[in-house]
Amino acid sequence: MCVRTVTRASLFLFAIVFSAPARATDWPQFRGPDGQGHSGAEGIPLQWSEKQNIKWKVAVPGEGWSSPVVSGGRIWLTCSEKKGKSLRVVCFDKKTGQLLHNVEVLTPKEPGPHHPQNGFASPTPVLDGSHAYAHFGPRGTVCLNTAGDIVWKNTEFEYEAFQGAASSPVLHNDLLILTCDGTDHQFLVALNKRTGKTVWKQPRAHLERAAARFEPNSIRARISKMAYSTPLIQSVDGTPQLVSTGADHVAAYDLKTGREIWWMPYVGFSQVGRPSYGNGLFYVVGSVAQDNFCVFAVSPGKSKLKADQMVWQRSKGIAHVPSPLLVGQELFVVDNGGVVTCLDALNGEEHWRERLGGNHDASPIEVRGRIYYLNRDGKTTVFAAGRSYKKLATNQLDGTFKASPAVSDRALYLRSGTHLYRIEQ
Repeated sequence: MCVRTVTRASLFLFAIVFSAPARATDWPQFRGPDGQGHSGAEGIPLQWSEKQNIKWKVAVPGEGWSSPVVSGGRIWLTCSEKKGKSLRVVCFDKKTGQLLHNVEVLTPKEPGPHHPQNGFASPTPVLDGSHAYAHFGPRGTVCLNTAGDIVWKNTEFEYEAFQGAASSPVLHNDLLILTCDGTDHQFLVALNKRTGKTVWKQPRAHLERAAARFEPNSIRARISKMAYSTPLIQSVDGTPQLVSTGADHVAAYDLKTGREIWWMPYVGFSQVGRPSYGNGLFYVVGSVAQDNFCVFAVSPGKSKLKADQMVWQRSKGIAHVPSPLLVGQELFVVDNGGVVTCLDALNGEEHWRERLGGNHDASPIEVRGRIYYLNRDGKTTVFAAGRSYKKLATNQLDGTFKASPAVSDRALYLRSGTHLYRIEQ
């Protein structure tokens, strides 16, 4: 680990930004209203099992790993059937679990390949209260209204995602923003959310070093440019920025034009974790070498960041898929073996490490000072946010869990490979 101390006189203790208008009880996008996994909901259960505190449990059609999103009393997910040749958006009633819509939105002739741990419906939808927007990577993007009618489709962006799509769409005012980091083309694009038409398209820069590390046109040269992260929208000095990690670098973009504002290099590809923001710093999952992931704490700037703007970095204990969780001045990360580490968010120093066990794909959430970590085998460990480890509960459900939890009203919503749960006291 390389640590540089913070030298600025003042730091924001915490800052969040809503990327789309949302009701207080909504969970409209991947990682919730602020995109960082936080909820102020009261009465969320501490303990549950298949026989305890389950308000309802319903079967989910097809296959998919997108996380549940909630708005206006409805829960939205995506799934696939017919081995990826039928891509669908499904909607459930939040109170009863009744299936309201199961809409076939895309029917690709060639669904393409995917990684064994991925599928054809992994990106999480995003909601604005009146519409649901679902993205299926190069297969296309769709908009539906709350009645389940298709408003528009866009299938014009072609790129190779041989391990499947994973980056979730995000909203900002009238823009729907997609991240398309394939092995052949890497770009971000903003669509008009009302029409699906392109507003701007920004190619990725700073990838010259990626393919150069391998034989020209080899499979390694191709995959060295891919990534799967969902960007974060954050206001800096009054201007909202789109901060997105990709192969070999993280960059911030102007939301009006797509123009790059600043960037920072690292080495590696296949980034998944979503950035966080607080204390005046962006916390991004990059890499220090191939398949060796790292958290960087960086101070935003202009153009290429200077050395002193990389405040600290840590490559020990960082998993490939789950996003880090920032709670005030503590940052929580998990490794691929299920060991959680609490770091000082200002300097990267370790406060504690604890083995939770299991593989983790879901990103953790924080609810009123409690942290919920869900592993792939359905075990959720709940502990108190703080500089010492205090376990509060361990809960077990049946099935395989890769989707991240959602929170709405007094309930948790968890999606397994086969079912959707409403967990409520």
